Amino acid sequence: MNNSNWYKVSNINEVDSPTLLIFPDRVQKNIEILKSMLPDVQRLRPHVKTHKSAEVTKLLMQSGFTQFKCATIAEAEMLAEVKAPDVLLAYQPVGPKAERLAQLVSQFPKTTFSCLVDNLETAHHLDSIFKKIGHQLRVYIDLNIGMDRTGIKPGPEAEALYKKCQSLDGVIAVGLHAYDGHLRDGDLEVRTKKCDEGFVPVIAMQQNMVRSGFQEPMIVVGGTTTFPIHAKRKNVVCSPGTFIYWDHGYHDTFKEQPFEFAALVLTRVISKPGENLICIDLGHKSIASENPLDKRVFFLNASNLTPTGHSEEHMVLKVNGQNNYEVGDVLYGVPFHICPTVALYDSALVIKNNQATDRWTMLARNRKITI
Repeated sequence: MNNSNWYKVSNINEVDSPTLLIFPDRVQKNIEILKSMLPDVQRLRPHVKTHKSAEVTKLLMQSGFTQFKCATIAEAEMLAEVKAPDVLLAYQPVGPKAERLAQLVSQFPKTTFSCLVDNLETAHHLDSIFKKIGHQLRVYIDLNIGMDRTGIKPGPEAEALYKKCQSLDGVIAVGLHAYDGHLRDGDLEVRTKKCDEGFVPVIAMQQNMVRSGFQEPMIVVGGTTTFPIHAKRKNVVCSPGTFIYWDHGYHDTFKEQPFEFAALVLTRVISKPGENLICIDLGHKSIASENPLDKRVFFLNASNLTPTGHSEEHMVLKVNGQNNYEVGDVLYGVPFHICPTVALYDSALVIKNNQATDRWTMLARNRKITI
């Protein structure tokens, strides 16, 4: 098949729908693109929230990556199971999550774990748990640099929290974590200006810690949206995630990033309920649906369709022009938001040379694996 048909599956009659398709050659290419943008892999800590897969993690490790970031205990366990050396749980473990993290640390001693904290109460809670198992947990102070989702504002209170964590037995502060996922301006110059402004207090806090006599805190910063900006800084670790599969939302907005679509949803026409309507089997359960109706999926092999309705198992589309679609026709869709779309599937078909050959499991989509 020619390059324009890279996504078409030759044994399509053997593939049920809806399903997720993964193209490992494109995954590997996205890994190489990332490394070309920041060649020092020691400054890269890719987030696994997008792929949730041991198979993709192994590809990253084979490409030299040793540090990973995740958001759930299950993702952390998946990483440890494939012997990832360094895992940052980029989440503040509250309630039973703290105990589960301690179990992970005990069960996988060859993996170095760390997590986020943004308040003294949580630091004390973690301290008491990890003292019991005779382990000192590495923590990063989670800084709120404008997203207003989690974290503590950089400044005296955050500095006091860092210093307090250094005096505890069960935890020790080793760095600062700053996520600026709210910066989504399509204009790179505008995004850069906002990103640089938000980063100023992070650097100031790092310098204040050094002046106070502490070892220079490591800084883990940004996601995919600000990766090209933070990648140019010295002595910071970047943690993009969406790059691995890419999606149409990021493709439309962040045009300076040359990543390729590496995961698609496959769906079929299941009905023609009206003269200019078709219905496909791509419901809420098969594609991320938090965006407006027209911002959920882009079809590579159909440009004349407009969504008019969406429910649990169905998506209704208006055909703009002559309706030549037949029941059973296959559509290949690029999700606008790939991360929650992947989480809807327990496994995905792997496509090599246009042939569905294997399955990869999204093991970490589960809330619990064993711990």
